[in-house]
Amino acid sequence: MTDAASLKHWIVDIDLQPPTLRNNTADSERLLEAIGEHLGKRPIRAELAVIRGLPARLRQTGYRARCVLFEDRDRWLLLDVLDPLHPTAALGLAVDLGTTRISLRLVDLQAGDILAEQTIDNPQVAVGPDILTRIHHADRPGGARDLQARIIQALNREIKALTATAGYRSTDVYAVSLAANTAMTHLLLGLDCRWMIREPYIPAVNRPPVMGTAELGIEVHPAARIFVFPNVGSYFGGDLIAGVFFSGLHRREETAILVDVGTNAEVVLGNRDWLMACAGAAGPALEGGVTRFGMAAAEGVIDRVRWDETGGDIAWHTIGEQPPRGICGSGLIDLAAVLFRAGMIDIRGKLVPSRCGGRLKNIEDIAHVVVAWAHETATGEDLMISQADIDSLIRSKAAMYTILETITLTMGMSLAELPAFFVAGTFGVFIDPVSAVTIGMLPDLPPKRFIPLGNSSLEGATRLLSAPGSLAEIDRIRDGITYLELNVNQDFMNRFSAAKFLPHTNRGLFPSVDF
Repeated sequence: MTDAASLKHWIVDIDLQPPTLRNNTADSERLLEAIGEHLGKRPIRAELAVIRGLPARLRQTGYRARCVLFEDRDRWLLLDVLDPLHPTAALGLAVDLGTTRISLRLVDLQAGDILAEQTIDNPQVAVGPDILTRIHHADRPGGARDLQARIIQALNREIKALTATAGYRSTDVYAVSLAANTAMTHLLLGLDCRWMIREPYIPAVNRPPVMGTAELGIEVHPAARIFVFPNVGSYFGGDLIAGVFFSGLHRREETAILVDVGTNAEVVLGNRDWLMACAGAAGPALEGGVTRFGMAAAEGVIDRVRWDETGGDIAWHTIGEQPPRGICGSGLIDLAAVLFRAGMIDIRGKLVPSRCGGRLKNIEDIAHVVVAWAHETATGEDLMISQADIDSLIRSKAAMYTILETITLTMGMSLAELPAFFVAGTFGVFIDPVSAVTIGMLPDLPPKRFIPLGNSSLEGATRLLSAPGSLAEIDRIRDGITYLELNVNQDFMNRFSAAKFLPHTNRGLFPSVDF
């Protein structure tokens, strides 16, 4: 008997003994018993649609069967029986359902290969860019159905396009693995989420059931199932559980930390024995909603800023080598570090006119610093950030560091002790740790300890499609997390005030930063 966790694929090839007068077990029971030899002690269930076609299929193939499986929490499901003599595709779809963007990845369930990938804007943004607006919209008559329909329609459109691009059909998709924050999970499933934003902030569900995709209107194989990653509560969602699952934080002997920065900074600290999590507002200044020229990473967006020693001036780089039209989070962090090292902003983050030279402009009594001149930009106007933009970034970086400091101190540790610092999302891919350390956003650790994970939510959803038997592991991650509520932490605000300087009021915390 093979343990389910050791299965390498969701597709299992079975050779059966044909029935005889002495062995006249029914076709479905014969097959399920054989599959059970691979799956341990948990029961397996076949849907009626599978049983209907089973007698003819087994006799056509000489009692050989290629079985498409999916795992429920208390049993295994036999979704289809394919002809091993004429192999057909069996695909999985991993989805990161983000507040702003949706990423989809098509996976071969047999080989584990990634076949195609796409990222699109979340169509709910047209209703409201933030979750709170959408939850209020869902409270109106027909609002919840509207928000759910926008997501389902977008998923169906992209599934059809993605499978066609890879040379398949949408009906070849048998398994969907989806990770999202708690609010997006509720909006996808059409659940009442009004109580998530009202004290004591209770979601409708923390552990969604494994469902048929047809229940949601997702147009894939009729028997396909969807697994939605569980959440811990209203402010710690399945996207973070997927990130922990992918990073392996919960399997490490040494304590490490994982941080994902979006609208909030969400942090998990722990090892194989314990996990502590918290979240706080530390991301808005990096998302494009605060500074006029701030925007998500895309063509023509400044993603890198350096100090040109030869010319003694600011130098920037854009994605795609295009004329600049904005600046993303990594560019803002680089820029703040460059301005600080050049003395153009002081330890409070205030612009120093005598050091800014011709790059300083006063517009409506607000100081601005020019990052790219009008003749260099795609818009034909100066690309600038204001003192207010810098102040917002300082608050975000202070919140970020304070969250990290608070969670480690709560567990009797210092940030300097961490052997690994996982950084998730586009924040982790593009950020320069040296710049983030310079402004005091991340702790002063050796650069090699910072490990970018990319889209850990999508990666965790993808990993599930290549790791049958993982649902119990995912539930253990979810059940093993202790959530630290920062809103009632008395020391948080004191630490936050100390962190609102560059890099910090306690310079000893940042020995590598030159002042």
